[in-house]
Amino acid sequence: MTAREIGGLQAWLCAAEGPSLAEDRNLSDLIGELFGAGARLVVIPLCRLGPDFPRLSSGVAGAVLQKLVNYRFRIALLGDVSAAEAASAPLRDFVRESNRGTTVWFVEDLAALEMKLTAG
Repeated sequence: MTAREIGGLQAWLCAAEGPSLAEDRNLSDLIGELFGAGARLVVIPLCRLGPDFPRLSSGVAGAVLQKLVNYRFRIALLGDVSAAEAASAPLRDFVRESNRGTTVWFVEDLAALEMKLTAG
């Protein structure tokens, strides 16, 4: 995990390589690291969330995001979800509604996250 200022906000970026954060133990370890670092915004590459994350019926997205939100973290999910959105109306709706809020965002890259943070 590395710290970086994005759009005037200190963000904590998870590496693309590493254990799956869809597993509760790994997610709990990440949360401990985030608290230790004083993080409020965490940037997670979608590849760290496993292949079931975009399939909402699997419950993975709900479990991961709810746990992070319960600890009051803002979350930016980094990567291209367009293919998964094209195949799933519920996911497309979820991404759209998430991106309207201030807690969970799906962004293609760090430049898009910076634009989102500075647009407000």
